[in-house]
Amino acid sequence: MHPGARAWFEGHTWQDPPWTERDLLRAKGRGTVSVVLPALNEEHTVGGVAASVRPLLGSVVDELVVMDSGSTDDTVRVAAGAGARVVRRGDVLPELDPVPGKGEVLWRSLAATRGDVLVFLDSDLVDPDPGFVPALLGPLLTGGVTRLVKGFYRRPLRLESAELAGGGGRVTELLARPLLAALRPELSGLIQPLGGEYAGRREFLESVPFAPGYGVEIGLLLDAYARHGLDGLAQVNLGVRKHRNRSLAQLGVMARQILGTALDRCGVPVDDAGLTQFVQVAGEWLPDVAEAQLPDRPPMREVLVR
Repeated sequence: MHPGARAWFEGHTWQDPPWTERDLLRAKGRGTVSVVLPALNEEHTVGGVAASVRPLLGSVVDELVVMDSGSTDDTVRVAAGAGARVVRRGDVLPELDPVPGKGEVLWRSLAATRGDVLVFLDSDLVDPDPGFVPALLGPLLTGGVTRLVKGFYRRPLRLESAELAGGGGRVTELLARPLLAALRPELSGLIQPLGGEYAGRREFLESVPFAPGYGVEIGLLLDAYARHGLDGLAQVNLGVRKHRNRSLAQLGVMARQILGTALDRCGVPVDDAGLTQFVQVAGEWLPDVAEAQLPDRPPMREVLVR
């Protein structure tokens, strides 16, 4: 491991987060916290994720928002029934046509919430732990310089009715970690650089661009490091994270978006051509081209002052 990464790991990693809800309330003072769940057709899981956060409302959490990305199933009704305020992406900054992607709704959530600190949780989590949010808040509320906190966890790989103890996070292990080791080895101490459970200070989140698709997490990580150094980053152990695992074809598109964002943040020119995959139809292999990566959304601070 890079010497700087090892020193950071030892000083900015919490394997067993020690703070209690009372500690966080005391440290929070008059500050505010928003929890945001990006959702697209997650009717089977979004209610459970919202329900895991709801007991914290009025305490360490001030608002719970589900940002809907154009769901066509029962996501909106289920999320509202679980106690979340549901915001449709088109109702925020309506003068800007929405584009597809997870990063797009996370970007718009900055204009739909008021918290000084934002916590992001994926809405496809299975059996979410109510301790996720308090764990992620600790370094931000109790420390002075941290800007971005990443969760890390064991990620079981769920295959039909079976569940393997490890094996999840395939894009992390096959793409993100080797890429960071090559281009930003100082960040090789991050256990889950792509994980969807993380928290950040609004002042930081509003100051940086957002990749509209799956590159959003790697983009925020690299921007936080570029602007605030290793001391601006921390990571906490969230135990176990279970979610819906995607097909290899879906992971390929995800990897292309992540790669494009990472190379861009590292100053490496990126071709905007789409990703060509091949599918077999009636015995023939035919090309299937995914769209090129969309441009970043600008820092929200620039949008809100127009």
